[in-house]
Amino acid sequence: MTPEKLILRAFQALEHAHAPYSGYAVGAALQCEDGTVFTGCNVENASYGLTNCAERSAVFSAISGGHKSFTAIAIASSAAPPPFPCGACRQVLAEFCSPGFKVYIADGDGFQTVTLGELLPHAFDLGDSNA
Repeated sequence: MTPEKLILRAFQALEHAHAPYSGYAVGAALQCEDGTVFTGCNVENASYGLTNCAERSAVFSAISGGHKSFTAIAIASSAAPPPFPCGACRQVLAEFCSPGFKVYIADGDGFQTVTLGELLPHAFDLGDSNA
């Protein structure tokens, strides 16, 4: 799928966002290695710490659907600034994706492309676990 089509899916997902507190609706579209796309949107809560971001919603949906190999994610928002993933979303993506994983950020009429490694250069991994 092209980055533009993936971004379109992210914009479609943000239509379902629940963002009454921030007013910052976000949608994400996560492409699996087999071409399947899972979407997610942010779901805010009055107890703000219970909010879930669009990116994590898409990842958790994909994992629930039996997918664990991803090639790219597109993220779109209803407002400025461009919707770069928060730290928690970056770390969740790092659990399943390589540093070269593509992240497409909708920005005005276009998009920016960054890699997960650029966004989170020192991600925690299994070697960092105390388990």
